[in-house]
Amino acid sequence: MTPFDVVVLAGGAARRLGGVDKPGVSIGGRTLLDRVLGACPDAGRAVVVGGRRATARPVVWAREEPPGGGPLAALAAGVRHVEADTVVVLGGDLPFLQDGGVRQLADALTAGDAEGVLSVDADGRDQPLVAAYRTEPLRRELALLAAEHGNLTGLPLRLLVQELRLLRIPAAPLASFDCDTWEDIAAARATIREHGNVLDEWITAVKAELGIDLDVDTGVLLDLARDAAHGVARPAAPLTTFLVGYAAAKAAGDGPEAVSRAVAEAARRASALADRWAAEATGTGPATGTGPATGTGPATGTGPATGTGPESGTGTESGTGER
Repeated sequence: MTPFDVVVLAGGAARRLGGVDKPGVSIGGRTLLDRVLGACPDAGRAVVVGGRRATARPVVWAREEPPGGGPLAALAAGVRHVEADTVVVLGGDLPFLQDGGVRQLADALTAGDAEGVLSVDADGRDQPLVAAYRTEPLRRELALLAAEHGNLTGLPLRLLVQELRLLRIPAAPLASFDCDTWEDIAAARATIREHGNVLDEWITAVKAELGIDLDVDTGVLLDLARDAAHGVARPAAPLTTFLVGYAAAKAAGDGPEAVSRAVAEAARRASALADRWAAEATGTGPATGTGPATGTGPATGTGPATGTGPESGTGTESGTGER
């Protein structure tokens, strides 16, 4: 795994948003800046260039001189604080950036001899603010540009990237989508509420809000909730999933992997219990072998305790046994 730092450019005037604090705009209950930082869990050091604000993870703050001096000036201010040999450079308005895409940039850089790896969007445009760079070549070119032009204020990013030896890779869908206008923000807010996205977005937001660094199989928990709702009663679904989480937290050892395994095991057992409840309600469940503790409880609640109910001889409610 490639060690890297990250620099997030979160300044700018946001003129097309009427001067609003763009990195602080909420998408799916999280600020744009927190969404970008959340895509960099592996970064050793996170440097944010812009005005100070509350963030979900600790960051190092930097500011270009003069404030609002443009992306090259902001990048130079941020790179001063970088300690790793690789730095991922990101805009502060990328709502759909994922940690896998960030990791891909860093790994692609160290796998070859390029000085930078740029994402390329679906229209073939370079995205220098969704990119990874070798730190020393980046500093070198920034210093050369400052010497050539007197300073970096107002200079475009293309002056930097045209001087570096680059590798270009396709960006993941929506990874380079940025929020420059209120229409962009409305589109981002609508996208996360689409059927295919809303659960993942919600779970990610909840984990961020609660400070939980844990990957669990949400499909297992959803199946459990369905089984509890259908086999027992609808309110059993949220209560059961809560109890599974509580049991997993008590049973697991240290570390998120142990907790994930414990959640899966607790969910499996609770789901099997819900299946037994459902089987008893429909009269199809066996009386022995899979029940709790003794495994000898009656199928109907009124038959003999050995599970040898009349007529069927198996304790199953076949329609001919005692009720």
